[in-house]
Amino acid sequence: MRMSFSPSLYLHTIRYLKPVQIYGRVLFHCYRPKPDLRPAPALRPLAGKWVPPARRLPTLVGPETFRLLGQTAELSQVGWDGPPMERLWRYNQHYFEDLNAIEAEGRASWHRALLSRWVRENPPGKGVGWEPYPTALRVVNWIKWAFGGRALPPECLRSLAVQARWLMRRLEFHLLGNHLLAQAKALIFAGLFFQGEEAEKWLFRGVNIWREQLREQVLLDGGHFERSPMYHSIVLEDLMDLYNLLQAFDANAAAWGKLIDSLRSRSISMRCWLSSMCHPDREIAFFNDAAMGVAASPVELEGYARRLGLPALGSSRGGIVHLEESGYLRWSADGAVAILDVAPLGPDYLPGHAHADTLSFELSVADQRVLVNSGTSCYGCTQERLRQRGTAAHNSVVVDETDSSEVWSGFRVARRAKPLGLKVEEGPQGPRITCAHDGYRRLPGRVIHQRDWIFSGRSLFVEDRVRGAHRKAEAWFHFHPDCTVETEQAGLRGRALIGCMARVHWEVKRGQASVVPSTYHPRFGESKASKALVVLLEDGQSSVRFSW
Repeated sequence: MRMSFSPSLYLHTIRYLKPVQIYGRVLFHCYRPKPDLRPAPALRPLAGKWVPPARRLPTLVGPETFRLLGQTAELSQVGWDGPPMERLWRYNQHYFEDLNAIEAEGRASWHRALLSRWVRENPPGKGVGWEPYPTALRVVNWIKWAFGGRALPPECLRSLAVQARWLMRRLEFHLLGNHLLAQAKALIFAGLFFQGEEAEKWLFRGVNIWREQLREQVLLDGGHFERSPMYHSIVLEDLMDLYNLLQAFDANAAAWGKLIDSLRSRSISMRCWLSSMCHPDREIAFFNDAAMGVAASPVELEGYARRLGLPALGSSRGGIVHLEESGYLRWSADGAVAILDVAPLGPDYLPGHAHADTLSFELSVADQRVLVNSGTSCYGCTQERLRQRGTAAHNSVVVDETDSSEVWSGFRVARRAKPLGLKVEEGPQGPRITCAHDGYRRLPGRVIHQRDWIFSGRSLFVEDRVRGAHRKAEAWFHFHPDCTVETEQAGLRGRALIGCMARVHWEVKRGQASVVPSTYHPRFGESKASKALVVLLEDGQSSVRFSW
């Protein structure tokens, strides 16, 4: 895990970037437009029906009391910007997601007062609330609130137009990814909420970005290219919101052509992908940046799809599901589910939400999570952020106390692991899946890590092999914090119990074992004590059998 910076880190990070990300960053920071304070255009009347969108848990717990990312604060005490709250908390404060959260109708008077207060206390173009990403999410949430039958105060309508004009000139082409999609979505919302020549320009720009970026960002298997189930869920909701919006207006308008058909078809493949990346508890697996409570839940998203009249998903099938383009495998049988990461970290030019988790996996038994990656509880440039992104926080192998991919700073990756030689072979008792990665080839011994997952009846054998000179290699297996972990023979045998529902035994066939304290982070701002089985490889090999 790295906190120090070096020319090598910068070189191996920058070389993957697109030219637009380099010159775009320079232009973004050098060019600061003046806010355009003209009156708002006229409103465009709805031509169809707006369907209630996906909802999240409330974040406003009093007239001016925010509960965000596990922290509660009064607006009168912390204001809208700067310390004592961290930047991500501030971002969430400016999103206004509570406008459309569960039981938001009962907080309508709070919302009206807060909307007007935001306009008074956040001058155009100043402060974190006017950064492009929170601006985009706020524009959409304000318009959704209005579509729900509530009238925005006149000062908010004018501010909404000022925000759209500002965003039009602050698009984050240097970041790309989900940020650019969110900003283009906001332009489409504003372009249809208002009417006239100016609104048509917002609409045209947003539609063109979405047409282009859909092809780039949604892979053939339906996965979002950043390979984070959490951000996949966010982009899926964006997509369904746009489908909802276009249905509520004239879906045949020439301004967007076949976009609505593309949104419909992509929504199906993205929902199928998300279903494959969920555990039996119907929540997302933790690969790359992932936590519950940030995106709308998969259950909520599926309910939204039904309200929109999108086709229902088929029943899940057992055996192997291979999400080939994104690089994940799902195995299910006899009440157990395993999700395997044989994926690249993400698009080469956009690894900001990547973890060093190559060849990690998660396992559920009897609807209970048993083996888990440790999740994500924080962003920012901290040692804890780096630790959570590091290999030892995942169910994979650490060689010479080095991460498999060179994660650094808050959202940077220099040299990164690439999967090699994936094989999926069906055997008489179950499949054998083999994959390696080259993330440790940068070490002096030019190390290659290979892992085999062998499914046999109600058992899973995990066999690791490290080829190349090295001092130490350890396989980590993190247990869910609800597991009671009991050991025998100095950790070579043991069991993980979750009440009377799940009982998973392990036996280390090769290697030296110990059980150590760990932590699990299912939500931002949340840390739970847990246990991890650590197996020291012998002569570069280890073998562990899990049975249930």
